[in-house]
Amino acid sequence: MSIKKINSFFLLILFVSSFTLAQEASQDEQMKIWMDYMTPGEVHKAMASYVGDWKTDTKMWLTPGSDPITSSGESKSEMLLGGRYMKITNTGDFMGMPFEGISIEGFDNVMKQFTFVWIDNFGTGTMILKGTYDDATKSINYKGTMVDPVKKKEMPIRQVVTLLGPDKLSLEMFSEADGKEFKNTEVIYTRK
Repeated sequence: MSIKKINSFFLLILFVSSFTLAQEASQDEQMKIWMDYMTPGEVHKAMASYVGDWKTDTKMWLTPGSDPITSSGESKSEMLLGGRYMKITNTGDFMGMPFEGISIEGFDNVMKQFTFVWIDNFGTGTMILKGTYDDATKSINYKGTMVDPVKKKEMPIRQVVTLLGPDKLSLEMFSEADGKEFKNTEVIYTRK
């Protein structure tokens, strides 16, 4: 499909979406909806409190019941686009190889859910997760998929980020082996 056809297709979708929305809301109402959608809120301010430099301690289990592989590294968090998203850059060493990973995290004001996109130099795929906050456990519970290069298909992933205080948090990742979920990664972030 040519770029011109793709652009025409997206313009058509935008036109139809705008026309449908216009029938449901006046122009002033539409503007307020868009302003509410684009304005960082209290959740974004809470995310910004985690901006800074962090030390990371990682454990990874390749299979259920195996001994963990441990590593340490550093992480830098910064807000992007006027406080709408957080970028976290991770660096370290894993099994003698330099490691780099980047996440972009956000909170969608309309959908009332967190988003998490991850890329790193140990693959060429993109992990995309969506999640909700649980106030009782002070954690964000994400679900999504990532590519399993051995099986050549996407596999379900669950990730839990627990806020352990203003200067510490944990990230746990769970995948499946033989149809059962197991914890394959744990990262403890401690503010420098």
